Amino acid sequence: MAGTLGNSKRLGDDYPSLHGRVIEELRQAILSRRLKPGERLIEGRLADELGVSRNPVREAIRVLESEGLVEVTARRGASVLSMTDEEARETIEVRALLEGQNARLAARRREQDILKRIAAVLKQGNEAVAAKRYDLLSDLNQQFHQELAAAGHNRVLADLLKRLRERTAMLFAPTDPVRQARSWDEHAGILRAIIAGDERSAATLAAEHVMRAGADFLATLHIPDDNSPLDELSAADDKASGPLRSARPSKVKSVRRSHNGGSARRPKVQG
Repeated sequence: MAGTLGNSKRLGDDYPSLHGRVIEELRQAILSRRLKPGERLIEGRLADELGVSRNPVREAIRVLESEGLVEVTARRGASVLSMTDEEARETIEVRALLEGQNARLAARRREQDILKRIAAVLKQGNEAVAAKRYDLLSDLNQQFHQELAAAGHNRVLADLLKRLRERTAMLFAPTDPVRQARSWDEHAGILRAIIAGDERSAATLAAEHVMRAGADFLATLHIPDDNSPLDELSAADDKASGPLRSARPSKVKSVRRSHNGGSARRPKVQG
């Protein structure tokens, strides 16, 4: 196995509920790219490293497959999901549309308790950016979008967004300070529009937030294409803040580390 779980604890040594903990450990290893896209997940090696039997590892792989983070084939067995850039672009487009609709519903309903929770996460995110604690921002970003999904009060939509966030989280490496600061400024703008009850602005800002991250990612792979679907999607809501960069998709290039030791260029953005 090319990658490792880093400084992971041997979970079998001191934690009573192994199945849930193993699932979470492997999920975070995938999202943080300690386990790379396309990398095989060999049950025996993972079990040895985590200090557990193969059964909880096998169960974790099944759960992560259902979440879209792992793919299982007859030929290779289980491996971390590897997307082509065309698949990544299509996923980003769908997430942008659904995030926009969810923000529209949140602005319509404006439940104060949830808005206070979102504001509290936003405050923590801004403080982390100011303190250059970029290691905290991935979890805070997830919390922000989870609370935002709750604010929409549509359980079907919230579940779809959760799955799309998990899939798109693999595409973004949240380490670039410029992108981090911009991301939290965008979060603040979305929340202001929701608090004001401005459904149109909330929807536009939320969709653009996802599309900008997606455009940043795709632009690292190809020469930008001004007529790309991401740009067209941004223009659809009339008052887009400006042209977005995107990229021409390829049906063959995969966003993953190759097995011969080479690696695809990796973006440093956060969605």
